[in-house]
Amino acid sequence: MTLTSPEAPAGPGARPDRPSITELRLAAFAGHRRARFPLGPLTLFAGPSGSGKTGALRAYEALARLGGGAGLHEVFPDPVAYVPERARPDAQRRRGFRIGCTADGPEGPVRLDVAVQAEPDLRIVGERLTAGGLVLLETALRDPERPVVQAAWHTAGLPPVTRGPLPDDRLGTALLPLRVAGRTDGERQVLAAAEQMVVALRSVFACDPVPDRMRAAVPLGAGRLLRGCDNLAEVLWRTRSECSRRHGQLVAAVRAGCAGPVTEVFAEQWGDSRVRALLDRGDGIRTPLGLLGDGELRYLALALVLLTGPGVLEVDQAGEVPAALQTLTVLADGLDRGLDVRQAGELVRLAVRMCERGHIRLVGTVSDAPAAEAAGATVVHLRP
Repeated sequence: MTLTSPEAPAGPGARPDRPSITELRLAAFAGHRRARFPLGPLTLFAGPSGSGKTGALRAYEALARLGGGAGLHEVFPDPVAYVPERARPDAQRRRGFRIGCTADGPEGPVRLDVAVQAEPDLRIVGERLTAGGLVLLETALRDPERPVVQAAWHTAGLPPVTRGPLPDDRLGTALLPLRVAGRTDGERQVLAAAEQMVVALRSVFACDPVPDRMRAAVPLGAGRLLRGCDNLAEVLWRTRSECSRRHGQLVAAVRAGCAGPVTEVFAEQWGDSRVRALLDRGDGIRTPLGLLGDGELRYLALALVLLTGPGVLEVDQAGEVPAALQTLTVLADGLDRGLDVRQAGELVRLAVRMCERGHIRLVGTVSDAPAAEAAGATVVHLRP
């Protein structure tokens, strides 16, 4: 793995106000072993088919969902698919995988590492949360017959650690606020680190626009963009009136990336309770989005994602933390899929501009590394 980045390193001692994931670790996950990936505001994985680009994003999304409180069976419906191919079972026929990440923020770098058993039963068999070299939470499977792990968290009192059981199908870090009272300085340190990790993980929008689902008129609903961008017309109906400045930026982006003149992007009512999206070409010509090519539709949808926020995207934010202290992370597998070189360059440049502001980060995969680097992205080069 090699990394190319136009960014200068942050100054010593600088601490971001918004927690964010700055490193992804895949100790043993699918095709990755002992892999560590630094993540900046905009990070793109590049490499040939089979190099593990999609696997890296799946690991990130899995950690995000676990941080939001999802159960293991929901996050890993086919866990054996993530066990390294050459991994051999132990004497008890157990096989699994290990993933982790680092969240930087006001508490400094906080590390989370998770060991998951995939066979014979899916369960978390070990978890460690550390900060500044201090183990704040550690869990281990003691009795395979019981659906719990034995947990120990830092208290810095008498006794120095507190022990208790935690369920083996949930991330212990996300459960700490329910178990730790915060009476001692040590417990408050544990809670602060756990909160930083959970906030950094939770605000994730995994996006993979499916053009065939975006062409039809859709019913009006909550106006929150779905993962496949099926309801793009409904979201345009909402966002065009909510923020004229952002909508103007979207129109400019679409004008730069789509064929032909574009003077407006909008949605109109179609039938009794549905809306459809159109491009205004000027001179009274309006093109329904259903007539656009796949690449144009993916480009438009991804531009909309970059120019909006968690109030419009279907994301699970930490409701107890002000939005100003959270960062939305977009996961975009195949960011340049179906796009020509011009569209891909425009989209990456838009992502660079938006990620520089600090309220949004993007981790994606691309097939054309030189184009992404030329547009100013940090590119991680993977090899099979």
